[in-house]
Amino acid sequence: MKAAVRILGALLVSALAISQALAADPAPNSQVQQAIERFKAADKNGDGKLTLEEAKAGMPRIAANFDKLDTEKKGYLTLDQVKAAAAR
Repeated sequence: MKAAVRILGALLVSALAISQALAADPAPNSQVQQAIERFKAADKNGDGKLTLEEAKAGMPRIAANFDKLDTEKKGYLTLDQVKAAAAR
């Protein structure tokens, strides 16, 4: 029984530490959320793909790095690619 209480206590301490670490740094989450909102606004035709022209109009920093982010050279970026860039 004592071992179970110690394990439970250790789990609670770990959960609290993780919770505090996440709460202390909300910026990455807000940057990603902001990127999602801006992507949706810039994706004028709503196809889930951001072309260079759409990026220039709605996400100039993404447009400036478009060639670096479009690693597969498809001519568009997906939301996942933009979120990854925003998280960095």
